[in-house]
Amino acid sequence: IHFYKRSNSSHTMRCWVLASLAVSLSTVSCFYLPGLAPVTYCNNPDLTTCTSDIKLFVNRLNSEESVIPYEYHHFDFCQADEANAPSENLGQVVFGERIRPSPYKIAFGSSSDSCEVLCTKSYVASNTDDQKKVSLLRKGMFMNYQHHWIVDNMPVTWCYPVENGQHYCSTGFPMGCYVDKKGNPKDACVISRDYSTADNYYVFNHVDIVISYHDGKEEDWGKYLNGAKGGRIVSVKLTPRSIAHDPAQAKEGKCVSDVAKGPLAIPGEGAVDAEITYSYTVTFRTQNEVKWSSRWDYILESMPHTNIQWFSILNSLVIVLFLSGMVAMILLRTLHKDIARYNQIDSGEDAQEEFG
Repeated sequence: IHFYKRSNSSHTMRCWVLASLAVSLSTVSCFYLPGLAPVTYCNNPDLTTCTSDIKLFVNRLNSEESVIPYEYHHFDFCQADEANAPSENLGQVVFGERIRPSPYKIAFGSSSDSCEVLCTKSYVASNTDDQKKVSLLRKGMFMNYQHHWIVDNMPVTWCYPVENGQHYCSTGFPMGCYVDKKGNPKDACVISRDYSTADNYYVFNHVDIVISYHDGKEEDWGKYLNGAKGGRIVSVKLTPRSIAHDPAQAKEGKCVSDVAKGPLAIPGEGAVDAEITYSYTVTFRTQNEVKWSSRWDYILESMPHTNIQWFSILNSLVIVLFLSGMVAMILLRTLHKDIARYNQIDSGEDAQEEFG
């Protein structure tokens, strides 16, 4: 009789577990992790299955010559309203990521081959605050601080030729460069002969942005476009340049992205009167040979110096296993007496039920 009662109670418990599982499964809904869900863009803002606004985010600036990173607004760049700034997760905060919105306005399909003015920063030689901002810009260019931009959850890359006819794509690009007093160009100043005046800083105040996308005509997800021009972004590349814009045109919101305009140079020392106009161009290109799932390949393939640190991985794994074993042993030794006592209590109750 006692055996029948225990079997009946266990059967009831199983029914409750199955019922709870069924209810929980009925309320489960699928979701995408941030950065893993593809975003479809189009030139029709009225469609709900795609978006026309391409958001460009800026991140903290860092340098290989310094261990101190700086947030984007630490330097006197063009700022945007940070009211809708994305919140970083724990991993991004630990690694020093500081993602902020940018003032760059990009709409899918609207290539602005003509130069677009972003903002103009003016500095007066007699103004102490202005000269502090200029000093920060000089320091950032001297130490080769790098911008890190993000579009569609992937880094904006700067690709340039290196030795043996190869191309290297960097996930950051410099804010400027410096030519020392002997006339030797440092860092990014070697990319152009225009950056050659001794003891001068060249601010990269202009960027040419090229956005490549897969149009989805032969893909299943192409149906979300509903006949509109669009696709999924597979790469975003840019080329930084230094251009001395005409101040009169800049006040009217006009600029020219012509190399013949000459670079924007700032003297290496002393108080200066300067006017820096930041500008950009955007170009869209179709690249159907690259699928969205493999859009990171060109970044990984262009980094021959990124070797997997197997020794560090194994070392970390051994340490984790060792610490986990120690914690498990401590828990077992601590709970051994409690477990034994609970087993004795259960055995006593079973014996009492059998013998009445």
